[in-house]
Amino acid sequence: MRKLTYYVGATLDGFIAAPDGDFDMLLPYLTGDFLPYMLAEFPEALPTPGRAALGVADAPNKRFDTVLMGRGTYGPGVPLGLANPYAHLRQIVFSRSMTESPDPAVEVTAADPLTLVRELKQEDGLGIWLCGGGELAGRLLPEIDELIIKQYPLVTGSGVPLFRAGFAPHAFSLEEARTFDNGAVVLTYARTSG
Repeated sequence: MRKLTYYVGATLDGFIAAPDGDFDMLLPYLTGDFLPYMLAEFPEALPTPGRAALGVADAPNKRFDTVLMGRGTYGPGVPLGLANPYAHLRQIVFSRSMTESPDPAVEVTAADPLTLVRELKQEDGLGIWLCGGGELAGRLLPEIDELIIKQYPLVTGSGVPLFRAGFAPHAFSLEEARTFDNGAVVLTYARTSG
């Protein structure tokens, strides 16, 4: 069965973006030994134009072959020419307000995220990457098998939280913690059974 992984960058206080959805405050941390690690371990998590610019355009998908996004994660790239941001992956955007996809390679759906993810998990293939955002992560929390959080040494005080959900504890166990010279830490957690 395929695994759903929430692979995302976050501040020390648990925000994945500014209140307006902008995440530029995280970009300065893509330095030092951190960027080569990301290129080697998660090449498919880079947008297609970034893969080409960083010399990994032809790198095989190592962990994921499907990416899930909420409209707030997907939408800002469309006016910038990124209507097909992850051309090397199957792309699914969950939206209740967007009825048509701006690109034929991107599937837009109003389906229940939990139901669709359960169906995707039954398919053959690599893992499923939950790219964001916080609202979609909150809705999919019962199906998230793994958290990989790129935690940056930054406190913002507010913004888009990792999870926008009601109180419902879900336990995860720390599998790995890797530190980098820029102060970032990549934390890998697996869902705890039971």
